[in-house]
Amino acid sequence: MKPPLLLLFFSLVVATSAHSQIRLAKLELKAREIYKIEGSDILVIDTLIMHDSSSIVLSHEKKENFIHSKKIIVGKACRIDGSGDDGKPGMNGAKGLSGEGPCRDGQLGRNGLGGSHGENGINLFLYCNDLQIKGSLIIDLSGGDGGNGGKGGEGGGGSPGTRVCQGGNGGSGGNGSTGGNGGNGANLLISCKGCPDLLAMLNRSIFAKSYAGRAGLGGDAGAGGFAGLNPAGDSKQDGKKGLKGKAGADGLPGKSGAINFERN
Repeated sequence: MKPPLLLLFFSLVVATSAHSQIRLAKLELKAREIYKIEGSDILVIDTLIMHDSSSIVLSHEKKENFIHSKKIIVGKACRIDGSGDDGKPGMNGAKGLSGEGPCRDGQLGRNGLGGSHGENGINLFLYCNDLQIKGSLIIDLSGGDGGNGGKGGEGGGGSPGTRVCQGGNGGSGGNGSTGGNGGNGANLLISCKGCPDLLAMLNRSIFAKSYAGRAGLGGDAGAGGFAGLNPAGDSKQDGKKGLKGKAGADGLPGKSGAINFERN
């Protein structure tokens, strides 16, 4: 590679690296203000001040976020939120149509749709030289809960019989669907050069959450449709009740993340 091309290559690398970071001399969040990290997964600040009940929402564009700050001052009930979104519940199956006209069977209930999976939490690497927490800092990197599976639809009812034909059978109920899996809790690393014992701050001024997302529940089975009855009261000429569907299986829970402190 020729020297001019080599120089151009490294210039492009440096420019791309600089563009991928958010660099601020000072970020001061007002009380209850929410700051979202967007367009990058790296936030570099000289001084970060979080007033009471202010929040930083991590970027979900990548699995990991990095916050570098020389000095961090935190007020009361402040948050850094990198939790995964909950999965959405699946739609319930439609009810089967009842038989039209005499002596007709009901239709099957439709199956429910599966719940979607919960999202994983975002891994956070927080680096600073001076961390002052005057109130509390909550860092939530928990996985989202799985969505519940949809219920199976009820089977359609059989229509009444006549003197010459038996009542219709009820349709079978639809099956419940599978619940979504819970998202995994993310990993947290706080590295601080000039901080006191970070472990002593845990659950006193730093509250870290990296819980596993709960599994979505399987959908209930759809009930079988009612039997069509003989109008003369002859039970031998009644139809049969539809069969009940099958219940959906529960999803799987996520895995909890790890919480680590590092003092240089």
